[in-house]
Amino acid sequence: MLMVKKKHMLAGCLALMASVLLNTTGVQAADSGAVRIKFGQTAVNTQAPAVQKQSEGKTVEKIRNVQLVWQEIPSAVRYQVVILKSAEDTAANIALTYNQVYTNGLTVDLSSFGAEAAGFYWKVCPLDYNGKPVGNRHFSKPKPITEGGTVNVTAPRPTTQFERMDYMPLYPVYSWIPYGKAKQHEVKVYHVTGQGDKLVRTLQGGEYDVYEDGGYTLPGKYYWQVRSVNSDGTAISDWSEKSYFTVENAKTPVAALGDSITHGGGAMSVSPGYLLYDWESYCAVPVKNLGYSGNTTEAMLERFERDVLPVSPRVLVVMGGVNDYRLGTFGAQTVANLQAIKEKCDAYGIIVVFLTATPINPPLMISRAHIDQPPYDWQVHQQYVNDWIKRQQYHVDVASALTDSMGNLRSNYTTDGLHPDYYGKKYIGEQVGRYLQANFAWITNKLTKKPIPTYSY
Repeated sequence: MLMVKKKHMLAGCLALMASVLLNTTGVQAADSGAVRIKFGQTAVNTQAPAVQKQSEGKTVEKIRNVQLVWQEIPSAVRYQVVILKSAEDTAANIALTYNQVYTNGLTVDLSSFGAEAAGFYWKVCPLDYNGKPVGNRHFSKPKPITEGGTVNVTAPRPTTQFERMDYMPLYPVYSWIPYGKAKQHEVKVYHVTGQGDKLVRTLQGGEYDVYEDGGYTLPGKYYWQVRSVNSDGTAISDWSEKSYFTVENAKTPVAALGDSITHGGGAMSVSPGYLLYDWESYCAVPVKNLGYSGNTTEAMLERFERDVLPVSPRVLVVMGGVNDYRLGTFGAQTVANLQAIKEKCDAYGIIVVFLTATPINPPLMISRAHIDQPPYDWQVHQQYVNDWIKRQQYHVDVASALTDSMGNLRSNYTTDGLHPDYYGKKYIGEQVGRYLQANFAWITNKLTKKPIPTYSY
């Protein structure tokens, strides 16, 4: 995510997350084992289902496990999943509970229940950081165990939503629903060529996702697969089915260079592989995501030729500076880096549009994400940077609306104090889209935007 990849924020949040577990009395409890800080739609490998004969001579599938999936909910940090023995929604009818599920899916082991599992139901409740139901939502209506999931899976299920994005992100983040209680995973990425599928790279991931360090600028068709492994690398699942993505072979009219606010992700547990917390999702103009989590403006400047030029954008949206001022970089140095980016854009005939650097909320950063205390004068340097940005020919002020009376990031717009969540990202995307349409209609009128995602809150 923004300045610190979620995987680096994980350790600090675990202890606090554990303290807000929901207590379930009188039921058989099963924890998902999911403790993380980082978040789809692809078929999964399944083996031929076992069957058992019923007394009437009919056969019914023997359910060993079921991989449930549901739509992600804005502001949900985790989910509680309850397995019921029948449609009767009472505490006495609970078979299993999973209190810490940090993705929008779960593989449930039902092997110990035998034929009884075929009649089970399930329900799910989105929870916020404090373990309370999100907004007005509580548990979903119980549905049959085979509805909304896949029976007898043998592999993790990819959850990335690349196919719904306007362009493939330069730096993908791969995410999945774990197989069973697996905590470690291996990801392989292949390039489809006329000479066969060529392995591009192998990545070692945690429980739910892994961030790419290598960008994809070579046009073509690719796919990735994931499998669960032990600590020694031994496979404990099959490979998931192939999840394809395409790197565009044409120039991209509009691109965005930035840190994790541009890269995506939010609510501490949802990665940039989802549309939910990517501001580009809500922009009325399709934008190529060149964001890289953790970037300072110096890092953005260093990778300009490598990452921006292959895309050949006509307009480049630039958003950076938060990782500078929160880590002690003077505003003057940040401005110098942004000025250097502007000069590179001018040299290559690229129009640059700057976005103001968003504020942070130190109390939430420290207490929830265990991120280091920023310098006491961070607001001075943020203001210096934003004053410069507002003097540029093309700029959009997205920071002011996200700022509270104390100059901090509004607490209702963030979970970890560092990254804007749903409403913040939606606001940024909408503002950028309006600005681009108003100022560069000669470019934007020729572009086609994929459907903007909608979510029930």
